[in-house]
Amino acid sequence: MATISPMLFILLEITCFFVAHAYVENMSLRTLSGVTHEEALLGIKAFKASITRRDSITSTPPSYSPSPTPSPLPPQDLKKPHVYLVTSYGADPTGNSDSTEALLAAIADAAKGPNEGFLMQDIKDLGGAQVHLEGGKYLISKPLQFPQPGIGNFIIHGGTIRASNDFPPDGYLIDLSTTGERNSYNYEYITLKDLLLDSNFRGGGISVKNSLRINIDNCYIAHFTNTGILVQGGHETFIRNCFLGQHITAGGDKHERDFSGTGISLQGNDNAITDVVIFSAAIGIMITGQANTISGVHCYNKASGFGGTGIYLKLPGLTQTRIVNSYMDYTNIVAEDPVQLHISGSFFLGDANIVLKSVKGIVNGLNIVDNMFSGLNHGVDVIKLDQSNGPFNQIDQVFVARNVVKGMNLKATVAKMTMQGNGTSWTADFSKVLLFPNLIKHVVYTLIVNGSSFPNHALRNASHNRVVIETNEAVTANVFVAVDQNIAS
Repeated sequence: MATISPMLFILLEITCFFVAHAYVENMSLRTLSGVTHEEALLGIKAFKASITRRDSITSTPPSYSPSPTPSPLPPQDLKKPHVYLVTSYGADPTGNSDSTEALLAAIADAAKGPNEGFLMQDIKDLGGAQVHLEGGKYLISKPLQFPQPGIGNFIIHGGTIRASNDFPPDGYLIDLSTTGERNSYNYEYITLKDLLLDSNFRGGGISVKNSLRINIDNCYIAHFTNTGILVQGGHETFIRNCFLGQHITAGGDKHERDFSGTGISLQGNDNAITDVVIFSAAIGIMITGQANTISGVHCYNKASGFGGTGIYLKLPGLTQTRIVNSYMDYTNIVAEDPVQLHISGSFFLGDANIVLKSVKGIVNGLNIVDNMFSGLNHGVDVIKLDQSNGPFNQIDQVFVARNVVKGMNLKATVAKMTMQGNGTSWTADFSKVLLFPNLIKHVVYTLIVNGSSFPNHALRNASHNRVVIETNEAVTANVFVAVDQNIAS
């Protein structure tokens, strides 16, 4: 096979250097025509390869067929990142002029971009396309909606969106909904992240309807009149690391009595709220869907003494909710006819308590354990029964115990008492401690007699949350009594 002489190779390298140098000098002009720096480098490499191929300079034996000379890839064949910068669509990052159409155009382009296949049925995977707000402040006059449903794997992030004075009062700044009916989910795996949303007292912050696996992360939502975040239908919307408040305050606001609206409304199943602060609203979290989890939430939205509620569980007969490791700051939890509700590891400050509200008189599968209550010595019960609509008469599998209480009245479904004395009758009164009136389903007692007598003894009564133990003769004894408002397992 023919070879290249050293001198000829040096001449070729010099030629390649000057051609490449001229190519780079003209790169800025080409970039203006739509060719990127990476494309220019590809062109240089291809040009160099075409010059320095040994078989392009010398004769080739008949039995050898050289491969075609590679050529630079045309720009339209190169894959480009799918990041849509809103300022390139004319959005005003200063917030001085309306940017609604620019933001909608960026969202529309992202939504019709190349897709990598499908997520759920009829959901197009956009491959992680991003609408980037570039740290700007943008004024909008109508909700930001996607041009069509059926997309997923998409992100909007990195800036501030504020409603103008012309924004519809019942709208949401970001609205993941659709006007038509669909047999499948509207959206899947949409991420709204690192956003400050100012509703300007003109509606709400974010609305998610009939969608799947939506992430709302590190968002600050303020000045809403109806709801900060609304989730309707669908499931698996995760709300985390967010701050929500109708008014900007850090507590003790002189207008707290006037706070209205709801921080978060979950009207669907299987959602999670984690590490969220709700600092002003009439209701912190309203839950009307099953199997939701609340963890690490701090509610000081509106004191219960002013008519506020931290978490309202409006699911009579089928609650299926877990509230753990949360902080109820002067605001309470209300649960209607709770069935399968778990509250644990939480802190209740300033007479904040748990209210069980009777609708049809049902409470079943309720655990309230291992919480701390700190009150103001106003005689408030840690667990309150609201039986204004009728008494609770279907009570089963309710366990309220192991709670630590200071400055409030302890309430539980299990209790113990020790008595000492001389006589034939001992009465243990649990009416101040037991949660449900006139309900004792299980009693265990021990009678230890001082001296050599061996009396007969028996449980004579267990009504009105009082237990009476009697002996057939007067004795000096210690009596230990344990009661449970559940049937012992």
